[in-house]
Amino acid sequence: MDALDRAAELLSGRTRIVAFTGAGISAESGIPTYRGAGGLWGKYDPAKFASIQTFRENPATYWAFFRDLRYPILRDARPNAGHEALARLEAGGLLSALVTQNIDGLHQEAGSRRVVELHGNSRFVSCQQCGMTYGMKEIYAQLTEGKKAVPTCLQCGGRLKTTVVLFGEPLPPDALKEAAEAIEDCDAMISVGSSLVVYPAALFPQRAAAGGARLIIVNEEPTPLDAMADLAVGAKAGSFLPALADALL
Repeated sequence: MDALDRAAELLSGRTRIVAFTGAGISAESGIPTYRGAGGLWGKYDPAKFASIQTFRENPATYWAFFRDLRYPILRDARPNAGHEALARLEAGGLLSALVTQNIDGLHQEAGSRRVVELHGNSRFVSCQQCGMTYGMKEIYAQLTEGKKAVPTCLQCGGRLKTTVVLFGEPLPPDALKEAAEAIEDCDAMISVGSSLVVYPAALFPQRAAAGGARLIIVNEEPTPLDAMADLAVGAKAGSFLPALADALL
């Protein structure tokens, strides 16, 4: 029995499947992963460019990095077949929730509706003073056309930050709660494109398996949790997930 048939067998009859996704699924949309060969943090020190301490001390460094290197890639990326397959599984009544470590918003763009974002979303910006939230496109104009080193709130003039969770920041409590509730209720989990080395996010597949849910891991490289999975598939999401959706729907 090949991996696709085995995955379809494991998921057959299950209607409370939770997907857990990481950077690997969006790599096929042209967004670099963070770790491993060619990963973003192999080129740029996250302590300098993506930590809350650096942001507080020198927000211009963070915004220059985001303006020149991150946002253009995130802005131009489009959902791939892997994102679309997960949206199809939700629309077909099989996927009950999608918990993601990604910040690109591609799952929502592909049509997924219940998306729990553990690390925030780069498409939105919030004021650190009054809490006002803006779309990134609106604020990006301050950085480019307005030539501002640090964008400011249009309401109170306070400092703005993307809603992305930086190193040194806690994960959003509401997202953690919703993810935990979805996983407690799931009967299967598909972990896709995650190295499963970042905590506390990587605890969720472990909790799913410990609670009796079937665990399928789809990742190009081996992960530390492969041994506890019912099935570990070394494949790209864009090829494996559409075939799996076809088999289940």
